[in-house]
Amino acid sequence: MKISTNKYVTLTYDLHVGEDEERELVEQATIKKPLEFVFGVNAMLEAFENYLEGLEEGDRFSFSIAPEEAYGQYDEDRIVNLPKTIFEVDGEIDEEVLFEGNMVPMMDTEGNRMMGFVVSVGDDAVTMDFNHPLAGETMYFEGTVIGVRDATPEEIAAFSMGCNCEADDCDHDSGNCGSGCNGKEKCHE
Repeated sequence: MKISTNKYVTLTYDLHVGEDEERELVEQATIKKPLEFVFGVNAMLEAFENYLEGLEEGDRFSFSIAPEEAYGQYDEDRIVNLPKTIFEVDGEIDEEVLFEGNMVPMMDTEGNRMMGFVVSVGDDAVTMDFNHPLAGETMYFEGTVIGVRDATPEEIAAFSMGCNCEADDCDHDSGNCGSGCNGKEKCHE
């Protein structure tokens, strides 16, 4: 069976970023913890799916995805200083959430959800980075297709719910995409 729309796909892979000898392993999907998804329902990056389309169980793959096809270039304007007071809950800063290196779910003034990386915590301000962790990186994938089967209607519905594009200006609950969601108007397209 070939990978195509509405197929349940199981993969193992190594994901590296960086240049040549400097490449760093940043993620692995293993036999014990494979990547599983329904193909063609926007659960994965479009470029990622394009490289996998038509492969079958047992096929090996090796490809790279440029930043423009993934999470875009790193943007210095997405690093912002925020008043520390916005992180207060009942008048207290939650030290278990607000610490350097933590990813914090946040919401902008228009109600859009986004993830922010805590760069530093000062006395009065917190420096946050709202770039995707892989922004500006070329991603190098190498792996194996370990399963392809027809997805059940329940699996298709589960993987089609919400937006998995991680674009900061998407309304993930309503399915309305922002400019960063592969140019689509709806997350479910």
